[in-house]
Amino acid sequence: MTTRTHHVDHELIQAAAHVARTRCRGDNHTMAAAARARDGQIVSAVNAYHFTGGPCAELVLIGAAAAQGIYELDTVVAVGDRDRGVVPPCGRCRQVLLDYFPALKVIVGGDDRRARTVLITELLPESYVWADHQLDAE
Repeated sequence: MTTRTHHVDHELIQAAAHVARTRCRGDNHTMAAAARARDGQIVSAVNAYHFTGGPCAELVLIGAAAAQGIYELDTVVAVGDRDRGVVPPCGRCRQVLLDYFPALKVIVGGDDRRARTVLITELLPESYVWADHQLDAE
């Protein structure tokens, strides 16, 4: 598979990094995510860690975006607290992001200088797409 890189949205990385620096406190909130909607708006969120397995920042972000009336996301990035930089989505988040936004671009690659943007399908090749297996509503 050939990976095609896209423009890196540095403003989006900075938005997520700002949330990670200012809103992530202690062990409950250690990751921040930011996404750019198709209309240009930026929405952000933090994870909700719990020993039973709380939602990642990317999943909280989907709900936060919907609560603001944003249902079409273009690009997403996650950033760790303590200046850990850009962190790629975990496997569960990759699947959920693919199911919700099959054309989504994801910023990966560590610090801002090494960051690159790839399609969610490139992070989850040969994937199961939930929508492809649903019965058509009659």
